[in-house]
Amino acid sequence: MSAAPRLAFFYAAMFALTGVQLPFWPAWLAARGLSAGEIGLLLAISQWLKLATNPLTGIAADRSGAPRRVMLLLSLGATSGFALLLAAHGFPRLLLLSAFTGACLSALLPLGDHVALAAAYGGRLDYGRIRLWGSLGFIAATLLAGRLVTLVGIDSVALLLAGAAALILAACAALPSPPRGRDATPRAGAMRALARPSFLLFLLAAALIQGSHAVYYGFGTLYWRRLGIADDIIALLWAEGVVAEIALFYWGAPLLRWLGPAGLLALGGGGGLLRWSITGFVASLPALALLQLLHGLTFGAAHLGAMHYLARNLPPAQAATAQALYATVVGGLGQGLLMLVAGALYGAVGGKAYLAMAAVAAAGGALAWWLPATKS
Repeated sequence: MSAAPRLAFFYAAMFALTGVQLPFWPAWLAARGLSAGEIGLLLAISQWLKLATNPLTGIAADRSGAPRRVMLLLSLGATSGFALLLAAHGFPRLLLLSAFTGACLSALLPLGDHVALAAAYGGRLDYGRIRLWGSLGFIAATLLAGRLVTLVGIDSVALLLAGAAALILAACAALPSPPRGRDATPRAGAMRALARPSFLLFLLAAALIQGSHAVYYGFGTLYWRRLGIADDIIALLWAEGVVAEIALFYWGAPLLRWLGPAGLLALGGGGGLLRWSITGFVASLPALALLQLLHGLTFGAAHLGAMHYLARNLPPAQAATAQALYATVVGGLGQGLLMLVAGALYGAVGGKAYLAMAAVAAAGGALAWWLPATKS
């Protein structure tokens, strides 16, 4: 089997789990008796663990030259952790297991992106059109979860997560090995590339733009429930945002050629300024549905721009490490800190917390706009 369908299966499995976890995990935690502050802390700590696990796994993959072996171990750990969560109660136990599974999953995705981008720049596939299978998996899982939560109850969420984790384990076992090639960049020179001012500015811009989703990811479902929206409709709203993301991934190549990676990142920040400025002030379903289309920019354009920036600006000798560092800063440090802030803000002002996220996205977009002119 060629690399494309195996990578598509990996992304579909990874984001099937995310499609259950993002909309319904906070609601499942709330049903287990956790407060908004405890949920925010639990989600934040899960993100902070990326600061340690992601760089270590990236370095291990680069040094071993066998990212698939590392990914198999991580996926086995995630599957075991979700199985234990089925019967878990109490904040300490939920925190421990959630942090463990989150650390395993967060380290998996950058390694998968490393394998996919290596294949893409080796001329074997279009990264955006492979990555969109992750978005399709997200939609399918979100719709299924929304229906099951409506029919069976919120307890079905943990079972769905355990099943999705088992699919990820199977997908990792089927992954292709990245193409091998000689890299003329000495290791010391490759490490210096990770410390360039332009790369650090890129990381900060991406962290702010993606981190501006903290209120949405952590409390979007709870907020929509407060507005009286049914769970199956909430699932449709989440799915609609990902449809917009799919469209960007599928037709994003001309946009990438026109704007470049940094321009796509800046476009994501501008979309976040518009989206989050309005989201906390509207309650009508048609208006919320219209705003969800901006997910194609706030996540889709920003992610596509970031992935191509990494592929074009970092040497192959440090590709997995760079992906891991990106995931660490953007998903761990950025989203971890902002998720903690989001929990406090949402507990205090509800949907108005989105205004803070608009400011965060605007700052990230401004930095990304300046990025092309920044010297190393």
